[in-house]
Amino acid sequence: MDHAGFLTGNLTLDLAISAWFIAQLLKTLINLAVTHSLDLKKMVKSGDMPSSHSAFVCAATMSIGQVCGWHDPLFSLSAAISLVVMYDACNVRRAAGEQAKVLNRMVLDLSNPNSLFALLGSHPEKELDEDEDREQKELNEFLGHTPLEVLGGALLGILIAMI
Repeated sequence: MDHAGFLTGNLTLDLAISAWFIAQLLKTLINLAVTHSLDLKKMVKSGDMPSSHSAFVCAATMSIGQVCGWHDPLFSLSAAISLVVMYDACNVRRAAGEQAKVLNRMVLDLSNPNSLFALLGSHPEKELDEDEDREQKELNEFLGHTPLEVLGGALLGILIAMI
């Protein structure tokens, strides 16, 4: 039985890449349906439904299970890595996104002349803006996923590998 892939020559990698692409495409289409505006940046951004990370690793894991066998150590390793990636998406990356929201609000508050710092007579923004030419960039707040977004990505990856 030939298991050559259609993109890279590796079926497992091709299925994982396909699952990632389809998840990113779905995010873009969902955003289009909700906002009525096409944002092609969604094709490469993290966050939102479904999780492309989960789709990627679950498609690879299912493919390995189907090709190598469900009792093969390679499937066990792939399943373990998939669980770590999905845990990370739900917890670590999501927490980093929540922290980015707080930090973005703090920076905005520091630059507000009506903030507590301005009322107390302190001007910490002067200390922060030593380089006037430096552009202030907001931190990315959409890094992680809700458990439902991770589940959606996992199911998408499993479905793609099974097809």
